[in-house]
Amino acid sequence: MLLLFASIAICSDTDKSANNPGVKSAADSNDSNGPTVMLSYDGLKPIKNPSSSFMYFVPLITPTHVDMEISPDNQQQAWFLSYNKKVTKKTFYVSGDFEMRGNGSFNNILDNNEVIANFPEEIKKGDPIKNALDFIKFEGEGIGRVEARGTIDDSNETVTEVKIHFNVGGRSPITIGLYCVDPENGQYNYSKRYNELVARAAILTFKKSEGEPRMGVTVASVNKAAKPNSYIGKIKGFIANFFIEPVKISRLGNDTMLNFGYALLKQKPSFTFPKATNIKPAKPAANK
Repeated sequence: MLLLFASIAICSDTDKSANNPGVKSAADSNDSNGPTVMLSYDGLKPIKNPSSSFMYFVPLITPTHVDMEISPDNQQQAWFLSYNKKVTKKTFYVSGDFEMRGNGSFNNILDNNEVIANFPEEIKKGDPIKNALDFIKFEGEGIGRVEARGTIDDSNETVTEVKIHFNVGGRSPITIGLYCVDPENGQYNYSKRYNELVARAAILTFKKSEGEPRMGVTVASVNKAAKPNSYIGKIKGFIANFFIEPVKISRLGNDTMLNFGYALLKQKPSFTFPKATNIKPAKPAANK
């Protein structure tokens, strides 16, 4: 458990709603771009966005093809509550609290064959695959915060870090599924997975990097899938955070999140995500 995330394979060499008719949802983003989210900064007139659009960065950072499952009659929406900006001669910091409300779920299920293929050393040796990434799911309500930090050099502003806190309201609605699978006659069968775990994500961190981009992960809890809300899971999560290493993500996903931070700095009225080419055709949500 202490090395829970050491072998999570987020790695690869490949890289509008009923209340707001003008906002394009993730499910409807069939053109050359992804969905557009509307941003607000005064906290007085929140502009609501489908949560599937707000969370569109998930398929952008994932290493495989993704089944994006949005529950029927999904009512999940997200909007900004507040905005704060601090600027010095050399640095800047912006933050915005956001609220997530509404019934339903939005699940990104990774292609299990591609996930397993991202464990070449284990496959070569015939070793068990541990803590393979299964899904990233948004379900429930809460309050979060986006933070962007950066530098200023001769009026040139550069975002160096973006953090997304999902548990500002006390409980994160974002869960990450993990599993293990043993080889049988040289083959790894997803249907025979075991030790299924659910980690509740607290903070995701994206940093500017000239090298291979990596995402920092902080978890609030780690539980058995059969008991996702046990108290002991918080203790396991606390311990796991000392050993979680930043995980490899796509350059496109990392750059997108830094660009999102820049949009907040400049108080842009909207932000359009790039197209994620790894999303499979939408289908009804299943129990996951």
